[in-house]
Amino acid sequence: MTIKTVSVVGLGYIGLPTAAVIASRGMKVIGLDVSEKAVNTINAGEIHIVEPDLDIIVRGVVSTGNLRATTTPEKADAFMVAVPTPFIHSESGNHSADLSYIESAAKMIAPVLEKGNLVILESTSPVGATEQLAAWLSEARPDLTFPQDKGDAADINVAHCPERVLPGYVLQELVSNDRVIGGMSKACSEKAVKLYETFVRGECIITNARTAEMAKLTENSFRDVNIAFANELSVICDKLKINVWELIKLANRHPRVNILNPGPGVGGHCIAVDPWFIVASCPDEAKIIKQARLTNDAKPFYVIEKVAKAADEFKRPVIACLGLSFKADIDDLRESPALNIVEELAAKNIGEILAVEPNISELPANLADKNVSLVSLESALEQANVVVVLVDHKQFKAADKTEFASKVVIDTRGII
Repeated sequence: MTIKTVSVVGLGYIGLPTAAVIASRGMKVIGLDVSEKAVNTINAGEIHIVEPDLDIIVRGVVSTGNLRATTTPEKADAFMVAVPTPFIHSESGNHSADLSYIESAAKMIAPVLEKGNLVILESTSPVGATEQLAAWLSEARPDLTFPQDKGDAADINVAHCPERVLPGYVLQELVSNDRVIGGMSKACSEKAVKLYETFVRGECIITNARTAEMAKLTENSFRDVNIAFANELSVICDKLKINVWELIKLANRHPRVNILNPGPGVGGHCIAVDPWFIVASCPDEAKIIKQARLTNDAKPFYVIEKVAKAADEFKRPVIACLGLSFKADIDDLRESPALNIVEELAAKNIGEILAVEPNISELPANLADKNVSLVSLESALEQANVVVVLVDHKQFKAADKTEFASKVVIDTRGII
């Protein structure tokens, strides 16, 4: 079966770029999202997220008619599910995955499925999620057969292909990165590869669905463990009065050492979340992975203590917090340690809080309610006596460092 029309379910940080890139290859793409605001924005040829050059591509593919967005499911040859998979907090500390968005997506597309369709789960998911997606689809459409029952002979093909892109470089990496494709049968994998080969220059590597799911979790857990080492090292260096940035540069001159940079914690929709999926599946075995999560989750509170101590030096503390997003030069606030730090500082009421985030136009409601002001970098440096660097945005790197000289500076990113 030739794939001519693709439905991308979820038009967020992964879904919209994916839809735009596929549409730019001349295919018809239907973007499906529950947000009318997002749908209307896209259909106007505009974007509702920050990603370099994405606006140019979206404007182009919308104008040619290759991409349109809707809140109503429509028939297509292939469906790509790119919805959130956050975790559910557990009292035991082993947070589990929230698959409700995947379940909702399954129920949305199930009524329009036809024999020969391909369904791909792109959302980063715990092991077994693709099988669960197929089960939900089968339950909703008993008139169709699925690979868990019929294998290669199934009416509907189901596969998992996790996204592997870096925010800020999504458009390049969607095309250049290798893709791990795990079908629930050989036929499922082969059909998925044919779709990805229409826009991916990297290698499409076939495995099974469970291994594909675990591959993405492993990649992000590896990063999390290494960041935890750097964050723990930064706390140790603080105690021993050693410049951690100089130390890391020196240690990394060894040919087999590559220590990552520390920060105020770990955020985002991947590294701060995915390791918990492994821990939840094997809590007795995933000891290092769990400890890395605990170490990185503790780092924001260490920063908060340092800021509170600095604020105590002033009769009227004015604290400028530079950055709210989870990484540099994007607007993504999901699981952001910077955002959490600002929230906690505001809750402690230790001084006036000024937030500087050049990639957003308004504060999230929870900060606005806590009397935090969104200001420019220039205004923040004029008013503040304590400056906390939480994100290494290009604007902060380019700032005149002499303007920080009269401030108490807590630099969690090593740019001052």
